Amino acid sequence: MNKITILWADDEIDLLKPHIIFLQGKNYDVITCKSGQEALEEFRKSRVDIVFLDENMPGISGLETLNEIKIIDSSIPVVMITKSEEELIMEEAIGSKIADYLIKPVNPNQILLSLKKNLDHSRLVSEKTTANYQQEFRKIAMDLSMVNSVDEWVELYKKLIYWEMRLEEIEDNSMFEILESQKIEANNHFCKFVDRNYPDWFDGDGPVMSHTLFKEWIVPEISDTPTLLIVVDNLRYDQWYAFEDTVGSFYKKTKEESYFSILPTATQYARNAIFSGLTPLDMEKRYPEWWKNDTDEGGKNLFEEKFLGSQIKRLGLNLKWEYHKITSLRQGKQLSQNFKTQKENDLTVIVYNFVDMLSHSKTEMEVIKELASNDKAYRSLTQSWFKNSPLLEIIQQAQQLGMKLIITTDHGTINVKQPSKVIGDRDTSLNLRYKTGRSLTYEDKDVLAAQDPSKIHLPSINMSSSFIFAKNDLFFAYPNNYNHYVSYYRNTYQHGGVSLEEMIIPFVVLSPK
Repeated sequence: MNKITILWADDEIDLLKPHIIFLQGKNYDVITCKSGQEALEEFRKSRVDIVFLDENMPGISGLETLNEIKIIDSSIPVVMITKSEEELIMEEAIGSKIADYLIKPVNPNQILLSLKKNLDHSRLVSEKTTANYQQEFRKIAMDLSMVNSVDEWVELYKKLIYWEMRLEEIEDNSMFEILESQKIEANNHFCKFVDRNYPDWFDGDGPVMSHTLFKEWIVPEISDTPTLLIVVDNLRYDQWYAFEDTVGSFYKKTKEESYFSILPTATQYARNAIFSGLTPLDMEKRYPEWWKNDTDEGGKNLFEEKFLGSQIKRLGLNLKWEYHKITSLRQGKQLSQNFKTQKENDLTVIVYNFVDMLSHSKTEMEVIKELASNDKAYRSLTQSWFKNSPLLEIIQQAQQLGMKLIITTDHGTINVKQPSKVIGDRDTSLNLRYKTGRSLTYEDKDVLAAQDPSKIHLPSINMSSSFIFAKNDLFFAYPNNYNHYVSYYRNTYQHGGVSLEEMIIPFVVLSPK
């Protein structure tokens, strides 16, 4: 392993000889200079790993030297060392992207700590993360055999997301592979849990679900303060975490809860349920003119505003409210430009469809497929979109108007990897993660089946219709043209089935900073 080389520039470098001897004893090479000009000449000709730079030197100053070093190679960390504690100098140094800032007199251990922080950081974080996950692995494995409640599943799922996002930052792929296998095992157990308990959740003892979300959690948040409710379609928990910090620049989180999407975890079922406050079976019975089954012609989410209006009226709420659905960049910009008009509302509802479009376009566009090849890339793509989207502009404006903010979604998605053969007639629904129709033939082990849809509050297309939901990361494929179909859809993001990623979703309340 090559020695670490330090370039240390200080006009009093001779007085620092004990520090240099100490570092050499720790196996570091140290190149010394007495001025900024000398440091720049040495920097250009030598391969160095880090620079220690005195702020106050004759000739060109430490800050000027720092700027020149960053122009030559911005990747090399620079540690500024100074006698001055002036705030202005600190701000200038930090603004120039220094790696650390030390006040004289410095002791050898301070220097050593700065070196480890800047050069060994990745290795130390990797080792610590790996060690911590190895400990946590055993606990998660034990929890998996015992978890048997909604709250325990939420806690376990969040723990898995936490470790996934930690482990992806380090270079130890073996640990990440272990976590992936643990996620698969967790989903297998979760599917059994849902199979046993899901029908009972509609009897009043279950978690907050799509059709109870508005009444149970949203209505209590509507007060004298205008409230902005944003439903980002298809948003998984890890994607929320990916842009939470960006939202945090403008809003402070006051509450974070997890609720459960109804089955199927598909937009026409889950999002209509949010806005109507009804199960799909009740929507079909009460509002047959607004509800459309899978085989019906036309859009399936065209009446969300009407559903919301009927729910607000049914709950006896006297609200001034508006509903907006954003399905294109142009619509998003238009709403952003006119957003100040929303400050008079008690409740402004925005459905933002971008993540849904992104996940579906992933199956259609090879470029998106390349950009979102796995969960880490998918999170990164979501984060990049959000930072440059009209949605962020809308959130900034809401903060300036003093509006309370609620961010939630209708369901998540899962990266599907394994095909499961299914056979149905020509009226069978087309979704890859659930099917409804007559005479469905399928692999029992791969699905959660509802022979009588009414027991889970779903309508039947006809008397003998049933529903099946894909478990874990499976997707349904027909035997006809099987290989082409499988290669086309494998490793794409789908929803409609039973998994932690699709069913356990965020509900976040924030107040303006």
